[in-house]
Amino acid sequence: MSEAYVRGAILPPLAPPVSERGVVKWMRENLFSGWLNSVLTVLAVLAVYYIASLCLPWLLHGVWNAGSLGECRSIIATNYGPDAGGACWAVIHARWYQFIFGFYPIEAWWRPILDFALLFVALAPVLFSDNPRKAAIMVGVVSVILVLSLMALVPWWALLLTIALMAGLSFLSYTATSKLLWVAAVYPFLSVWLLWGGSVWGPVMAMAGFGVMVLVYRVISPGLGVIMGTALGFVAACIWWLFLGSLAAAAIQSVVPFGLTYVESDRFGGFLLAFVIGVSSISISLPIGVMLALGRQSNMFLIRTLSVSFIEFVRGVPLITMLFTASLLLQYFLPPGNNFDLILRVVILVTLFSAAYNAEVIRGGLAALPKGQYEAADALGLDYWQAQRLIIMPQALKVSIPGVVSTFIGLFKDTTLVSFVGLLDPLRGVTTIVRADLAWKGIYWEPYIFVAAIFFIACFGMSRYSMYLEGKLKTDHR
Repeated sequence: MSEAYVRGAILPPLAPPVSERGVVKWMRENLFSGWLNSVLTVLAVLAVYYIASLCLPWLLHGVWNAGSLGECRSIIATNYGPDAGGACWAVIHARWYQFIFGFYPIEAWWRPILDFALLFVALAPVLFSDNPRKAAIMVGVVSVILVLSLMALVPWWALLLTIALMAGLSFLSYTATSKLLWVAAVYPFLSVWLLWGGSVWGPVMAMAGFGVMVLVYRVISPGLGVIMGTALGFVAACIWWLFLGSLAAAAIQSVVPFGLTYVESDRFGGFLLAFVIGVSSISISLPIGVMLALGRQSNMFLIRTLSVSFIEFVRGVPLITMLFTASLLLQYFLPPGNNFDLILRVVILVTLFSAAYNAEVIRGGLAALPKGQYEAADALGLDYWQAQRLIIMPQALKVSIPGVVSTFIGLFKDTTLVSFVGLLDPLRGVTTIVRADLAWKGIYWEPYIFVAAIFFIACFGMSRYSMYLEGKLKTDHR
């Protein structure tokens, strides 16, 4: 019997077959895994090639510098032949300011630009609360873009002041990110003042209303309880906002006059209008939606009935109907002498519309939690609000992130519907005005492509951040 052969040296490792690695493996698994997928892949490639063969020449032959559509066509015919077609991007180059600012005064462009930059500063501690490096990068990039944008719009001393302000905020975002939450708290009032102008004491007195609410709550709640303290604090704040705050602001303005030139709402337009309505409605509708979701699950019959009635009514009415209500009917329900700004009325109705949908999304998140979470909160001796803040709501919001972000994206895109109530949105309002100019008469696709690109960037950014947030909060075992 012969002795078995035993190898004395280990063979060197070999690379896997070509079909099991790299691009070839990916294509086998994703594009050609079966005869049906292979046929669909080939048909999709042919469709993409056909569309690209039609669109690419039109895009590549685009003209960016011209004074009219006729001049665009002359340049394209000269460069690419008499039968060539091409995009006339010159309309965007010539009228970009209307797509961005509408008819906002040129001398005040620095105000919405600064306001937009401060929006990202206010969002930094919210979006990256546990990552100071990313928050600092975000604030630093915004600071550089802001300074470059303001170089031709403000005098040198204002530019130096802006540089000092943004440098301080950038340093603070890295060393103490949580301190920027004060910027986030002040930003809504500062934003209103920067965009509309007027006396600075109006927004200051509006902020003071929240101080009145907290003061009354702390005085009342020890003796009468949390619910009574909250209710009386809210009533006191409403009295301050409706009556006393305006009187105090007028009195201080007469002694210390300070403010900006007032800008009428009909001067707003373009993406400035879309972001004002979208950001305001998104930021306000989430807490209202949380309260409505909790109210719908409340054991108190009146609160539950009111919450259900509001949610079901709003969800059963189209947004365009609510916009017409904001434009035509809301004023009739206000006390005599009150004249709410049209944009403010639209923001109120859009916020309520979004809050109703957010309430249902968050209610789904609350229903997804096991009953043991509520029992654990009771076992720890927590009251209702402590249990919601520390145990229930963080888990429910984590589950609800995809639905909430989807609602926000839909809301931001729906801001284009405000054109039906006379506001100059970027998609229909500004585009119609630009195309009515005889110089650009006959142009069609270019403005819509430009607006669609901006909307895509904003919505895609929200979607990617939601995916990042889901991954960060995903703590279960995978």
